[in-house]
Amino acid sequence: MENIYAALLLHKAGKDISEANLMKVLAAAGAESDESQVKSLVVSLKGVDIEKELESATLAAAAPASGASASATKKEEAPKEEKHEEAAEGLSALFG
Repeated sequence: MENIYAALLLHKAGKDISEANLMKVLAAAGAESDESQVKSLVVSLKGVDIEKELESATLAAAAPASGASASATKKEEAPKEEKHEEAAEGLSALFG
């Protein structure tokens, strides 16, 4: 994860995401770095529009959060109604 954070920091600073720059950021942070992982990350990020990817990730993270709260509200309401109906059925069994 440190490698990705370093790449994001370089992107935010407007610097080139290269092996040398990533190694410098990781060294400055005191993080252990694996040269093969750094190389792999640099190759993986070639041609990727990081700004666009961050935007789509933000939108994707926001959508389930709003949907999850709506479904949680529905789930909370449903048991209350069921308990009321079950209680009514129980009373009718006593007097019916």
